[in-house]
Amino acid sequence: MEPILFPRESGKFVAGRSRDVFVEEEGVQKVAEMLYHLRHSEDLTASGWKKANPLAPAPTSDQGSLSTSRSTQWTQCAHEHLKALNWVFVVDTMNFSFWPEKETQQCEVTYKGTTYTGYLTLCAAITRAMEEGVPITDPKYFSQMSVEELGHVLRSDNETPMPMLQERHQVLTEGGRVLQEHGGSFRSFISEAGNDARKMVELIVKKIPSYKDEATYEGRRISFYKRAQILVADFWGVMEARGEGDIIDMDWLTMFADYRVPQVLVYLGALRYSDALMHTLNSGEVLRSGDRREVEIRGCSIWSVELIKDHLCRLVQERDRETCSINPAVIDFYLWPYAKKHHKEMAHIPIHHTRCIYY
Repeated sequence: MEPILFPRESGKFVAGRSRDVFVEEEGVQKVAEMLYHLRHSEDLTASGWKKANPLAPAPTSDQGSLSTSRSTQWTQCAHEHLKALNWVFVVDTMNFSFWPEKETQQCEVTYKGTTYTGYLTLCAAITRAMEEGVPITDPKYFSQMSVEELGHVLRSDNETPMPMLQERHQVLTEGGRVLQEHGGSFRSFISEAGNDARKMVELIVKKIPSYKDEATYEGRRISFYKRAQILVADFWGVMEARGEGDIIDMDWLTMFADYRVPQVLVYLGALRYSDALMHTLNSGEVLRSGDRREVEIRGCSIWSVELIKDHLCRLVQERDRETCSINPAVIDFYLWPYAKKHHKEMAHIPIHHTRCIYY
């Protein structure tokens, strides 16, 4: 049996055989040119993580007053750091399937005067629970919390609940039990992989079943590992904020193949859908996880961002005579908030609908 293809190789494999989704070279170059002009901005650094996660707790605590001892400050800082990393784990473990059945009936969560929808409802709900005194970032608690307790944490402002509560409960408690078996925190668990991004993804996928985002395409086992990769990238973002983001092999990560970034790639011309696929998506048909068309959307999205990154790095090397440090994860950190910001202009491009725990 042939070994499973990792996400980058999966993207290339799918893009070379796709029947309904196509990578457009002209659009790839256009996006690379757009990103080239942003190459010195924080948008294309690990700091972009904070833009995508504005509700995450600070990875470090305040320095405290002059009367606070240095050891107490260090303890507070370490505690806040672990809390921030566990927040990332909780959110990324439940980071899937936020699209509403009807656009007019969306789950909403209001936090500090701002009402959030989509993925940010989850972030707002978890941060709200922390402020309410719920130990939602403690694996000891969330590994054995009840469905009702999680339902209260994720409660909506209106009558439209967050989708897939049972599934979110199952994956969160499962993940919590794994952390409990590996030191009781996400930091202790992920440290088993050293400072290597690829080994981190492999560890997460091996130990936590809900992260095993795989499919079969044209007879070949392929992988996307969207949540596992974004968990590692978010870990990197938190560590970078502490000045400790020295993680090797970050280039091994691809973009995070979901339902929002493909829409941006079509909007920007880096991807093109066939007329038949556009008709299917506009009709509101729900694609099952593993459907050929769904796999092609995700695989071609990965490969288009790989080509965007390659072209961008060539521009940097040729024009600036510099080494390019921009990786696909950073490009995704930019494209996802871009989609939120330009959602009205992109409304004519349908997202694909798939109910699953992978994205």
